[in-house]
Amino acid sequence: MPEQHYDPDRAVAGTGMGGTMDLGVDEAETLEKRPAGPDGTGPQDRARSLWSDAWRDLRRNPVFIVSGLVIAFLLLISLWPSAITSGSPLRCDLARAQEGSRPGHPFGFDGQGCDVYTRTVHGARTSVTVGFLATLGVTVLGSVLGALAGFFGGTWDSILSRITDVFFAIPVVLGGLVLLSVITSNTVWPVIGFIVLLGWPQISRIARGAVITAQQNDYVQAARALGASNSRLMLRHIAPNAVAPVIVVATIALGTYIALEATLSYLGVGLKPPSVSWGIDISAASPYVRNAPHALLWPSGALAVTVLAFIMLGDAVRDALDPKLR
Repeated sequence: MPEQHYDPDRAVAGTGMGGTMDLGVDEAETLEKRPAGPDGTGPQDRARSLWSDAWRDLRRNPVFIVSGLVIAFLLLISLWPSAITSGSPLRCDLARAQEGSRPGHPFGFDGQGCDVYTRTVHGARTSVTVGFLATLGVTVLGSVLGALAGFFGGTWDSILSRITDVFFAIPVVLGGLVLLSVITSNTVWPVIGFIVLLGWPQISRIARGAVITAQQNDYVQAARALGASNSRLMLRHIAPNAVAPVIVVATIALGTYIALEATLSYLGVGLKPPSVSWGIDISAASPYVRNAPHALLWPSGALAVTVLAFIMLGDAVRDALDPKLR
C-alpha cells in the first residue's frame, strides 16, 4: 500500500459507512458548517433575544429614525445651546419689541424686545431637563412599588391599589394649580417633584401587571421550585421580561411631561421669569398674538415638535417590543 503523506490542503472525512473520503479544505469546511435554518435557505442563526429583534426592527423603522434624529438635536442644543446661538436669552431691547425677522434674528423679537430665536433654543434645556428627570423619577418609583405589589400580592397589593386609585382621582392641572401655587422656588425641582408625585401610579400599574404575567411563566415556576430566592427571581427572571411595557409607557409619557411643564408655566404656577421656558414665552406672547404672531408660533412649534418626537419614538418602541405586532 503506497505511503500517504499529509497534505495541508487535503482533509479526510468519514463517509458514514465505515470508510473515509479524501476532501479538499473548502469541501471539508462545507461539511462543518452549521445546519440549515427552518426554511432550508441558509445556515441556522444563533438564537436572538427580544431586544436584539427589537433593535433590528427599530433600525429599519423610518419613524424611529426621524424621531431619534429630532431628539438627538434637542439633546445637543440642550447641552450646548451656544453651538447654534451666541446671544443671551435675558438680553432684551425694548426698542425692538414685536419686530419681525431681520438679519441675525431669524425669529424676530417678542414683546419685551428679546430675541425669540435665542429664547427658543435656550428653552429646550428646561423642557428636556424636566421631561427626562421627571420620567426617571416616575419610572423608578412606579416600577419599584408596582413590581413589589405584583410579586408579593396580598395586603401590600391591596393597599397600593387603593393608593393609586386616590392619585388617579386628582386632576393633574388642578392639582398643579393648588400645590405649586404655594411654592415660591424658581427652579425646576418643584415641577419635577409634582410630576413624579402624580405620575408614578400609571407606571406602577403597568409594572404590576407585567410582573404578575411574567411570574406565571414556566421558567419562573421552575426556578422557584429549585429554591431560588425572591431577589433572584425578581432580578434574574421576572424583571428582564417585565421591563418592556414599562419602557414603552415611560417613553411616551416623557413627551406628555414636557407638555405638562409648559402648561403649568403658561398658567403661572410652573417656572417663572427670569427662567427661560417655552411655556413662559407662550404665555407672554399670547396677549399680542395679532401684532406679533411670530413670538407665539416659534416656541409653540418647538414644543409641538418635541412632544410629537417623543410620542413617535414611544410608538416605534412599542411596535418593536410587542411580539404580537410582528
